[in-house]
Amino acid sequence: MISINNLTFLIGSRALYDEANWHIKPGDRAGLIGANGTGKSTLLKLIVGEYAPSSGTISMSKDLKIGYLNQDLLSYESHHSILHVAMEAFERQNQLHDEIEELLKKIETDYSEEVLYKLSDKQQEFEALDGYNIEYRANEILAGLGFSTADQHRPLNTFSGGWRMRVMLAKILLQNPDILLLDEPTNHMDLPSIKWLENYLAGFEGAIVIVSHDRYFLDKIVNRTVESRKGKLTVYAGNYSFYVEEKALRGEIQKGEFKNQQAKIKQEERLIERFKAKASKAKMAQSRMKALDKMERIDDVDDENPTVNFSFKFTKPSGRHVVRIEHATKHYPNVHILEDAEAVIEKGDKIALIGANGKGKSTLLRMIAGTEKFDGFCETGHNVTTTFFAQHQLESLHLGNSILEELQAFAPKHSDTELRSILGCFLFTGDDVFKKIKVLSGGEKSRVALAKSLTTDSNFLILDEPTNHLDIQSVNILIQALDQFEGTFIAVSHDRYFLDNVANKIWFIEGEKIKQYPGTYEEYEEWNSKREIPVSKPIPVKLPEKPKEKEAPKPTSPNTANQLKKLNDELKKVETVIAEQETAIKDIELELANEQVYSDAAKLAEANKRYLSAKQDLESSQTKWETLATEIMELEG
Repeated sequence: MISINNLTFLIGSRALYDEANWHIKPGDRAGLIGANGTGKSTLLKLIVGEYAPSSGTISMSKDLKIGYLNQDLLSYESHHSILHVAMEAFERQNQLHDEIEELLKKIETDYSEEVLYKLSDKQQEFEALDGYNIEYRANEILAGLGFSTADQHRPLNTFSGGWRMRVMLAKILLQNPDILLLDEPTNHMDLPSIKWLENYLAGFEGAIVIVSHDRYFLDKIVNRTVESRKGKLTVYAGNYSFYVEEKALRGEIQKGEFKNQQAKIKQEERLIERFKAKASKAKMAQSRMKALDKMERIDDVDDENPTVNFSFKFTKPSGRHVVRIEHATKHYPNVHILEDAEAVIEKGDKIALIGANGKGKSTLLRMIAGTEKFDGFCETGHNVTTTFFAQHQLESLHLGNSILEELQAFAPKHSDTELRSILGCFLFTGDDVFKKIKVLSGGEKSRVALAKSLTTDSNFLILDEPTNHLDIQSVNILIQALDQFEGTFIAVSHDRYFLDNVANKIWFIEGEKIKQYPGTYEEYEEWNSKREIPVSKPIPVKLPEKPKEKEAPKPTSPNTANQLKKLNDELKKVETVIAEQETAIKDIELELANEQVYSDAAKLAEANKRYLSAKQDLESSQTKWETLATEIMELEG
């Protein structure tokens, strides 16, 4: 399908690729991976002909149809609706549609057989190309990517960059190419859209090459993993998880071969040194020296998984309750985010806030950070110090500073050695720390901003899409850092591997309330797949039907009526008890937040005992209420 032979591509004097080889075959579903700056996006541009190789060849059949999604498409402008833009994929169908419209107008005055035959031919070709279903197909794909029916009729230029990218992806998918080249397709996508794209690509019959830093996405889609590293392309015959295991195995073999070769080299060098001065052995020594020079050296295995090992410095730990949200109501024009919602973040919580775009995740983070106005209140607890990381903060980096100067100004309590150690963990080693901020890529700036966030004196972190622009290695570093963080954090991310490895609680917004699942992301996904969530569907237009006669209510016997009255009275009493118990629990929570209590071990133990007892009493009352409610429904049914 596509054959890359001895590809060399130079940027200045640096060889981004040096005699690299790769053959993409029909049915291949390849994940192209590697650290930022190793040429993944460049390789896709070389394949489509945007760049020319310095030497070597990239060959393919002339009629190969390539669908290429890249980040440059963000700049595409159009005043047409996104449905119109997506349907631009159907070039021949659109051309035929216009020609048919012209012929239909012409036939109003010209009844000649020539016009009728032309119209018939065009209509047959249009039908053969499934032209009558193209709008339906465009609707279907745009809906899968998160666009409502109303959105599909809005002009493209009214959408943000991330949503425009989805429109361009829809257009490419509708072209049904022989091979898809996708450069970071899940950037700016929410989890529902990522899952939809996974399902769509699973049924795609052509070849796929994906550049992505989303491990779970790669595992679901690819059957080949191609690593771009040190100017070469190395193919692994499996998904990303297979690549990790296979690379570790290859590394162990290479490490053993390297040690054996080094031992042999030292042995040869000792022999040469020992005999080169003796006339009788000089010829033998020279022969061994030549053989040693010609030996193909095996490289040692690089440690590509640096470990994070630094301590986070808090002046004071926070109190038990970090954030309390009560009666929170937040509306935008035509969009209701929250209505009388409440939630509590407790010390040690590591929360993943998930959900579709537009559900209010970033809004809720800003409400917690105190930068978004709303009705109700959000109160931070005792000794809580907060740092808010968001993508727009990359713009607040001082472009004239070096990386090290940026951290020195932000975290003066840390020594240069500590700061350089932290920067080393974020892949800035040696003289890299003296690079100016203005020359860094988006991913590098993101790593600097994250390093800053983790050097603060804060015991509560608010992280909005911290994994954007990060490669897989950098995501692993962030996971390690947050694993060692002893404070509290809440994070929004669409990287499921990241979420699954950092969160101990899941928050999601549903029915304009903040809801919580007490477990990991993987556990939440399993739980969520089993529950029934009401989904709003288009309501089909129906002709009025003859109203059905209402069924006569079942007669209620005197005994049943008395039993119902007794159960309803008991239910009301339990509801009163539950309200009193909830008030009592809130009072104890306030007591636990009091410094005089949590700083006194005896008082704290006694308050905790009362708190646990009150919780158990509440759970018992709630169970009783559910039992009574079930009995009432059965009697009434």
